[in-house]
Amino acid sequence: MRHPTPKHLRLRPCCAVALSLCAATCADASAPAGDVQVGVVQFNDQFFQRPGAPKVDVSRFEKGNPSLPGTYRVDLYVNQTWTGRVQVTLRQIGADPANVAPCFDRELLEQVGVDLGKLSAQATASLTAQQADANACLIFADLVDGGHAHFDNGEQRLDVELPQAAMLRQVRGYVDPRYWDDGVPAAMLQYNANVYRFDSGNLASTRGYIGLLGGANVGAWRLRHNGNLTTDTVGGTHYQSVQTSLERAIVPLKSRLTIGDAFTDGALFDSVGFRGVRLATDDQMYPESQRGYAPVVRGIANSNAQVQIRQNGNIIYTGNVPAGPFEISDLYPTGYGGDLEVIVTEADGSVHVSRVPYASAVNAVRAGITRFGVTAGEYRDPTVPDKPLLVQGTVQHGFSNLVTGYAGVTLARGYLAAVTGMALNTRFGAFGFDITQADTRLANGQSRNGQSVRIAYSKLIDPTGTNVSVAAYRYSSSGYLGLQDAMQLRSLQERGQGDSLMSGIPRGLLQITINQNLPAGFGSFYLTGSSQDYWDRGRRDTQFQAGYTNNLRRINYSISLSRQLDLTLGRWDNRVMLTVGIPLGFGSHAPYLSSSVQRDSRDTTDAQASLTGALGVDNAATYGVNVGYDAAGGTSAATNVGGNATYVAPVATLTGSASKGTGYTQYGAGMSGGVVAYGGGVAFAPSMGDTVAIVEAKGASGARITNSSGLRVDPWGHAIVSNLQPFENNEIDIDPKGLPMSVELKSSTERVAPTQGAIVRLTFETEGGGRSVLMRASFADGRPLPFGAQVSDASGASVGTVAQAGRIVLRGLRTDSGELRVKWGDAADQQCRLPYALPPAAGGKTNWTAVDAACSTN
Repeated sequence: MRHPTPKHLRLRPCCAVALSLCAATCADASAPAGDVQVGVVQFNDQFFQRPGAPKVDVSRFEKGNPSLPGTYRVDLYVNQTWTGRVQVTLRQIGADPANVAPCFDRELLEQVGVDLGKLSAQATASLTAQQADANACLIFADLVDGGHAHFDNGEQRLDVELPQAAMLRQVRGYVDPRYWDDGVPAAMLQYNANVYRFDSGNLASTRGYIGLLGGANVGAWRLRHNGNLTTDTVGGTHYQSVQTSLERAIVPLKSRLTIGDAFTDGALFDSVGFRGVRLATDDQMYPESQRGYAPVVRGIANSNAQVQIRQNGNIIYTGNVPAGPFEISDLYPTGYGGDLEVIVTEADGSVHVSRVPYASAVNAVRAGITRFGVTAGEYRDPTVPDKPLLVQGTVQHGFSNLVTGYAGVTLARGYLAAVTGMALNTRFGAFGFDITQADTRLANGQSRNGQSVRIAYSKLIDPTGTNVSVAAYRYSSSGYLGLQDAMQLRSLQERGQGDSLMSGIPRGLLQITINQNLPAGFGSFYLTGSSQDYWDRGRRDTQFQAGYTNNLRRINYSISLSRQLDLTLGRWDNRVMLTVGIPLGFGSHAPYLSSSVQRDSRDTTDAQASLTGALGVDNAATYGVNVGYDAAGGTSAATNVGGNATYVAPVATLTGSASKGTGYTQYGAGMSGGVVAYGGGVAFAPSMGDTVAIVEAKGASGARITNSSGLRVDPWGHAIVSNLQPFENNEIDIDPKGLPMSVELKSSTERVAPTQGAIVRLTFETEGGGRSVLMRASFADGRPLPFGAQVSDASGASVGTVAQAGRIVLRGLRTDSGELRVKWGDAADQQCRLPYALPPAAGGKTNWTAVDAACSTN
């Protein structure tokens, strides 16, 4: 039985092409159209022959490299997109041993993404009959009209071409939870250690700090502990336990369970710390195209049409739809503003355009999506000695493109608060409105009751390109207290330390963030700030940052204004700064010169100039030097000079700094990184995130991991790839450049979809490890060996093929002398013995070695 083959694998019957270095090939042109002809090729051996040279038997190549029947664990690609790793069974079809095909059952079809409801009656009957006959092998092309499946033995991958009509509809970026990888049992530790020394006249101090994040993974469970050790010459040495928690993903609920110390999410109420249990929606478990807010686009196509969606002139989606109603619900979030322009191009060329309002409101979620959070435990705040019980629940639901509703309740000792609100997406912008009612019973027996109302707005104003990212106003009545303020006030009263908050009771808070792109060549402007007044204080706190940035050819410059609280002096400080920067040269190693002048409300002028750059192939080393000048009110001046350097080593990141100024000196050094212990050993990393992959590539020391700058396989064959995206497909690549000459990678790419906090193990298979040799082989009379002859070692394993002029490329020779077998036919006079002897490796290195060898036929 013959089976259809993917189009990109079919050979065209063009047999008249002559190639200088390899044989012309042709498919069996007499075969019926659509039949498998992969590997069924004929070689014109006339292109191999030299006058007087032995004739080479090339018939063994006519079947290509057929796979053997068996069960394989392979990468599954559907329409050229990796979707996970699956187990597939290959069986021989018919009498031809070379006709081996992958077998499909109901489970594998579901993994491919076939809509089983769209299969033909005959295909459905075959699947039903297969359940009673475990040896039945169903071919993909026989089950799915227009579908093809091809197994690549060399790459260990199964390629499936699935027509859209038979495809189960999934949103973009979807990864089936069955492919989520919880990783291997492992222990991990991230660390950040530094020491800082300063000497300023009569005051000198040495301070040390070690920040630690350690834990262990077992299955889906993640144990984490965060703490730090501090020491200084005055206060001594102290260890602080910041938080300890046990977490895991709850897949059916798309949520995360946390037991121990953590924080509430702050979506509806202010975020607070707790020790207890929390179950809450984990947005990362949704495909990227389902996170955040984006509207559902609906319409009607009169024929097979193309739908294109634009936002602010940018194409953000293009797809084909059949005649009839269509719905597009997997748009990626694209910031805060810009209505969507929907362009439907019909089969006859007619075009229809419509608009959908799009502005992301505070707390808005997609239509049909529900987010929730439930927390129970002890309230945790370093400023509050007691630990009152805390219960909180929140829910958000997208009722439509236009309306999201949300509500929540918080209950603690002497405190009850409830919130309800909605987010609206309109053509005038996105609005959010909510009201919170809070009742507080204080320790002195008094009660406070009040409300807090919040209004939020966001909009991209198309004519001017002004992006009002956030504009919010919150008004709180005099009796309203948030949870944190209520707990602090209760604690102060219980300890007899007063009946009022030092920070004051908030009244009105205005927040705004604006980004404005100016016409081409005129740069951009930004403004962000807030203004807060209080019921029990006459002073208004206003802070802001505003700036303008642009460039003149290669010169970058910016002007910024800011108002912020100076904690050292306890006063508000206004500052203006001008910054100018220019690269001194071209390329990644060109130094960058930056200069700035700053003046504050105390009439202090601060001028700084710095030079920064990077060194090394991977920019692993960075450096910076700076000089500065300070003039306080024109009465005194001070100068300073300093430098810093960072080196990303294979196992850690090292930093150092030093500076000297008028009346002081400073020195500092640091080291950071991570370590993982697992069943395969111990691996180190210069930096490590929450979700990581351990790369195992035996013998590939020095090979570069392209996912991170400067990351290479260590001498023990390990590397840690940090900051993987959980619940998404992550591609890990090894660049063969930098590998020892004697080592080959069987595959340079692996893919994985880890769960949050997972430590996954990826093994890259390698071959070699011995010496690499270019052998110039000939017969005793000097004639070169036949082109295309097969070369095998003493065990009979194939190690290479004779190339032009008798050259043989050999890798992984583990002995300096031995004997190879060369064969160009089955007859006794079509074989010879090829003894070799290699010179000693210089300095123990295994670089390429070129030798001559003579083949003997006796």
